Amino acid sequence: MKTAEQWFAAYAVSHQHPTNKAIHWLAVPVIYACVFGLLWQIPMPLTGLAEQGINWALLLAIPALLFYFLLSFTLGVAMTIFTALVVTLLRWVAQWPWPEVWQLSLLLFVVMWILQFVGHKIEGKKPSFFQDLAFLLIGPAWLMSFVLKKLKLSY
Repeated sequence: MKTAEQWFAAYAVSHQHPTNKAIHWLAVPVIYACVFGLLWQIPMPLTGLAEQGINWALLLAIPALLFYFLLSFTLGVAMTIFTALVVTLLRWVAQWPWPEVWQLSLLLFVVMWILQFVGHKIEGKKPSFFQDLAFLLIGPAWLMSFVLKKLKLSY
């Protein structure tokens, strides 16, 4: 398995332009949250899990967070905290009478991906995930690595 540094170096190749980077700082965390939101209300086949507040978003977070922990313990902890904030936000949005979580997530998901493609058009390079789907998980971790560096935490 590649190291975090190897993944980040490969990801950075198509994320050099300041406008593209700025777009990614907005769009990547929102898309991460939207994926959870889109999975949030898919019915669980086992009603016992649903009654305990477990849903597809939470179940699918497990392998994603495991991937981050395999890259780095510090990145794993940071992404777990970010994921917990996303889950808290989604639980709050789920209380709203309208829109449904999935509706808001779908709208934001589409808008943010349009922005991402605009950023890559400006960059002049295709999104990294065209070469490896794992880059869909690397984007959030790449941004988190900057946050960790700012906090003087090594990953």
